[in-house]
Amino acid sequence: MKNLRIVITTALVIALSSLGLSAASAADSTATRCAATPGAAAPASRAAAQPVTVWLAGDSTMANPGSARCPVGWGSQFDALFNNDVTVRNQAVGGRSIQTWMYEGNVSGTKGSDGECRLTSDTYSSRWQSMLNASTGMKAGDYLFIQFGINDSSSTCPRHVGPARYRQLMTTMVQAALARGAHPVLLTPVAALTCSGSTATKNRGFVNETFAVGSATRAPVVDLQSLSVSLYNNLRFCPHNGDFGSGPVGAFFCNDRTHFETYGAQRIAGLVAGDVRRQNLALATYLR
Repeated sequence: MKNLRIVITTALVIALSSLGLSAASAADSTATRCAATPGAAAPASRAAAQPVTVWLAGDSTMANPGSARCPVGWGSQFDALFNNDVTVRNQAVGGRSIQTWMYEGNVSGTKGSDGECRLTSDTYSSRWQSMLNASTGMKAGDYLFIQFGINDSSSTCPRHVGPARYRQLMTTMVQAALARGAHPVLLTPVAALTCSGSTATKNRGFVNETFAVGSATRAPVVDLQSLSVSLYNNLRFCPHNGDFGSGPVGAFFCNDRTHFETYGAQRIAGLVAGDVRRQNLALATYLR
């Protein structure tokens, strides 16, 4: 039996040699073919070596801070949670609904017969155009995080957006990312601090609309409203006497119960990153 194994092994070596391959190179070739097979899991070290850009689109609760100490959007604290293979491009802007973010300057102050703010032009904003740019914008493997729904609830133009229009515009953004091979991630709007006795409560709209778009497009949804309310309750921010300038609440929020100090922005960014990990999104492999 031992002699038979030697004969078989010798025959295999001779066959490989006739093809110009060693046993080691044949194994390497097989591994390469397996890694290239669609659906095959790539080694973690290889995945982490691919640079990824995370694009952020949203409002002031996500935006980079200005010259003032407050507000600080959670998106400005997101990059620090990833390794050096990730670049975060934060395009969130304060005061924007999804429509004014997409059509900056081209949303009028009057409503049409459908109840939506009229567009004076269908030209996209420069920020959205830059993200759609074929050479410098979103590319295959990138991520697009979309969080609106706070300013959209305004009853007046130009910020007002109705539920159907909200779904339409968010779907447009999702499809644009998918067309470029990028991965859209939807977020429900982060909660402000409102208390019902000793309990923090939800207070934002467009949650159902966000989940509806996620379901229709198969884009993952981070329910940031629920996550943020749970955090406020865990930190025991309620009941609250209305003084937002001192104590634990003052260290978390600006003096308006809506926008964040740096500490609050860091905690909210951590919630988003934690849900990326919980949902086992591929982006989680880049988290520190």
